Amino acid sequence: MMRALILGGTADANLLADKVSRAGLDAIYSYGGRTRAPADQLLPTRIGGFGGPSGLADYIRREGITHVVDATHPFAAEMSRNAVAACAETGTPLIALERAPWTRTSGDNWIEVADIASAVAVLPEHRARVFLAIGRQHIAPFAARPQHAYTLRFVDPPEDALPFDADMIVSRGPFTLEGELEMMQARGIEWIVARNSGGDGARAKIDAARALRLPVIMLARPQLPDRLRVESVAEVLQWLGHRACLGA
Repeated sequence: MMRALILGGTADANLLADKVSRAGLDAIYSYGGRTRAPADQLLPTRIGGFGGPSGLADYIRREGITHVVDATHPFAAEMSRNAVAACAETGTPLIALERAPWTRTSGDNWIEVADIASAVAVLPEHRARVFLAIGRQHIAPFAARPQHAYTLRFVDPPEDALPFDADMIVSRGPFTLEGELEMMQARGIEWIVARNSGGDGARAKIDAARALRLPVIMLARPQLPDRLRVESVAEVLQWLGHRACLGA
């Protein structure tokens, strides 16, 4: 019998969970635990880490998991690497649901960087209004440039004090182009720091930056081990269905 583990926390993962549940497939949905109020799921859920690749491997064996779907955020590199290692250790089939990255188009003013340290270094020396659209776990290095007026946006209010003064927005996407334009203009945003997450849910800020001719410091995705990767929920369902029909 097939039993899938969906490593989730993204809009794509939520859509997949809904489709899997409605298809009557046996699956468990796992949240990493960063969001304090995760979206409700029709599938059974668990919240929190596994304890590294060995802990995930133990969980796969204990729960009788036959297939793992990595539908985490493209920048959740540690979890993705753990999934590759755990599935290799247990001989469990693994597929990654990973949206295609954004590509530069006419009118984009991107400065592409490899990591957070490089993004901090690229910011101008003079004071500027900067929208950090990178997640709360990555903001601390920007304290090295305290002269800037930062705007942050989180799904949950941070539990700990921020490393610098900032204008904070608590809101859950997806966001619209009109809303992003209004937010950036109202706060006088001059620079944007973003991760190349891809997909439609977070794209509005990139389209707004293009419309306003703002520079975007674009963080490249982390390098991950080779694995089977698809870009749509339909492809994952086909993969699961094919395996189920074979009784694998």
